[in-house]
Amino acid sequence: MPKKVIATDGAPAALASYSQATAAGGWVFCSGQIGLDPSGTLVEGGAVAEATQIMANLGAVLEAAGASFADVVKCTIFLADMGDFGAVNEVYSKAFEGMDPPARACVAVKTLPKNVQVEIEAIAYVGDAG
Repeated sequence: MPKKVIATDGAPAALASYSQATAAGGWVFCSGQIGLDPSGTLVEGGAVAEATQIMANLGAVLEAAGASFADVVKCTIFLADMGDFGAVNEVYSKAFEGMDPPARACVAVKTLPKNVQVEIEAIAYVGDAG
């Protein structure tokens, strides 16, 4: 099955040897996003500001893949501090308002890239459209 690398200037460039997303067989696998703006600058303001930027980044990557949050079937949230769960969940939930939310896991981790507080990845299904 051929794969297609997804890239957009609407989200920060990958920091290492990975793509913003990869599409294959109708699926879009979005790499984990952290709170970097599209220029690569880390947003200030902690977990809520990071989560807000992350959801904007994911939206841009999904759009570049021909998808939207309505197509997301699974997300994983990584938190440096589970104490941020409620605040991050509020930001995350806004992206799925008015639609059935995807499956999700949320885990606390010891450290995230660039010592951020939040990272979120997503998987979407677009069928033959992707």
